[in-house]
Amino acid sequence: MELFSTPWWSALLAIVLIDLVLAGDNAIVIALAARNLPPRLKTRAIVWGTVGAIVVRAAMTVGVVWLLRIPGLLLVGGLGLLWIAYQLLAEQGGDEAHGESASTFWGAMKTIIVADALMGVDNVLGVAGAAHGAFDLVVIGLLVSVPIVVAGSTVVLKLVERFPSIIALGAAVLALTAAQMVLSEPLLADYVGDPKSELTQVQQLGHWAVYLVAVAAVLLAGRWRRQHAAPDPQA
Repeated sequence: MELFSTPWWSALLAIVLIDLVLAGDNAIVIALAARNLPPRLKTRAIVWGTVGAIVVRAAMTVGVVWLLRIPGLLLVGGLGLLWIAYQLLAEQGGDEAHGESASTFWGAMKTIIVADALMGVDNVLGVAGAAHGAFDLVVIGLLVSVPIVVAGSTVVLKLVERFPSIIALGAAVLALTAAQMVLSEPLLADYVGDPKSELTQVQQLGHWAVYLVAVAAVLLAGRWRRQHAAPDPQA
């Protein structure tokens, strides 16, 4: 693809739009993972968490062709993201719930990078497809995503600090993302339908059921964990 040609600019616009649409989940993960850190570490966690996430995504982009050959990748990634959504919600109950991961810089980094690696599959595939093999566009797409995620994480973190109930909403969004990844798994296409083709009414209802179950499971499990992690007032 010729540099600065009309197709080049069209592909770049597509990549920027992909980053804008998909960066929301990343921003939520980073904000929730950093919310229990001391004030002096929150900004550092957002910046370095984003950098680490971009490095992981860059490595995945380079190996996107190989990644596509891994059977069950989206299924495993979706289930892993469900677990992370539960962990982030359960930590709302206090630092005692999960030890260091709720209050240390490196604990937050681990959560951010692992979550982004799981969620980054759809972003990587989208960017790689829009770039049509143009490496310069892939690099620009990665660079564009940095300020988007940093700005989004900062906004979400401020909202979480002011309205703690947003934590449950963020966990629900991650659960929906996880369910979408599972339903996009090619190994399950014979059972749930191919999301790239038109679904039957029964398959559509099945998809909605999976979304509802995923969100309900994360929210109820997180609530149960917080209640059982809360200290006994008579102790």
